Amino acid sequence: MDMMLHNFTEELAGKAAVPGGGSVAALAGSLGAALASMAANLTSGKKKYAAYQADIDRLLPAAQALRQDFLALMDKDAEAFLPLSKAYGIPKEDPNRDAVMEEALRAASAAPVEVLEKALVLTALLEELVEKCSALVISDVGVAASCCKCAAESALLNVRINTKMMKDRAAADAMDARAEAAYAAVTERCGKLYNQVLQGLR
Repeated sequence: MDMMLHNFTEELAGKAAVPGGGSVAALAGSLGAALASMAANLTSGKKKYAAYQADIDRLLPAAQALRQDFLALMDKDAEAFLPLSKAYGIPKEDPNRDAVMEEALRAASAAPVEVLEKALVLTALLEELVEKCSALVISDVGVAASCCKCAAESALLNVRINTKMMKDRAAADAMDARAEAAYAAVTERCGKLYNQVLQGLR
């Protein structure tokens, strides 16, 4: 989370297992929340949008909190993957391997599920913001919706690659159901938001 962008992308491009797609999913969410904050900040105090000032005052700290939540999930995802990468190295004849792998897979699935559910919260915020923000930043709200959709799409892949290997199918199915419900809502609603913004710019 505290790495310079150049260093982060260099690490991402290298041979290390972390950071990876899960961290990128959370980063996309954080970028979307940051753009929401920017749009709210640039609307706040404008006479033309004074009728929405109370709403902007409420949306701004919510967007800022989501940005921090997504950043924390970048680290959580990376931290959860390390035990999984070690579990892959346990010899198959080790009697404890299955139990260690199962717990590691479950933990590795948790962060991307949280990314999806935070993306759903961000989606609702953007749906309100697009109706109340300054017209000068409407394109930024559209980009935020695109980032949010990317976060959901990316996070779902990171859930499924882990849950498909879990032996406890009831637990895996429950996690998949949570993830896919959030995914479906975010991708549909953010897609509509993006198109709404795009049509308004034509």
